[in-house]
Amino acid sequence: MQPIRGEAVRLENVWITYSGAGKPAIRNINLSIPFGVLTLIRGPNGAGKTTLIETCLGLLKPIKGNAYLLGVNTKDERIFEVRRKCSYVPQDFMKPPYEHYTAKKVIEMGLSSNRVITDPLPDYFQYELEFYAKELDVLSLLEKPIGILSGGQQQKVFIVRALIRRPKLLFLDEPFSSLDKESREKVTEIVVNYIKKHRGSSAIIVSHSFSKIEEYADIIVTINDGVITDIRFQR
Repeated sequence: MQPIRGEAVRLENVWITYSGAGKPAIRNINLSIPFGVLTLIRGPNGAGKTTLIETCLGLLKPIKGNAYLLGVNTKDERIFEVRRKCSYVPQDFMKPPYEHYTAKKVIEMGLSSNRVITDPLPDYFQYELEFYAKELDVLSLLEKPIGILSGGQQQKVFIVRALIRRPKLLFLDEPFSSLDKESREKVTEIVVNYIKKHRGSSAIIVSHSFSKIEEYADIIVTINDGVITDIRFQR
């Protein structure tokens, strides 16, 4: 079955196994995510949330079944081009203390697929960089080395980097892990407004610790022990 138009992600009977693992990380996964929605993936630690989101993005390939990203099978060589239309902030975002690139340079490097990195930043990118940096309270940190920033500050920097790429599909894996309550609510507000502003764009967020996001999610996917146990549509 081919994916229909209007789907950002489609998984059909997908199984993922890591080399040397005793059992599949996720199994028999069926999921359809349309454009223009916020999807929350939740579940306990080790449930398979990160595996699921990286399968959606095409970083992991199914051993059974098929996964489609923006209408393209993730096993197809075109997936590399399609992935440029997406942004991903993984759990392991932290840079070491000796990393000398400034926060601003790290953000700009995220635009390498959109522009020649040595060229000056176009005005519209510069505007959005400063807008999101101000919203997330990291504007004054842009000229500081990324490695000296706290975990929460670095997390905000990488969220700014993901947003200014204007992705068709935004993937955030545990984006609230290093943030305080106020910052978590601000990130939620920004993501919701991004989807409203960029019509047709979607966001997929993995979170097990911040229940507030449930109020705004259009779709809530619950996964446990590698299996989707519930899909709830709220809009």
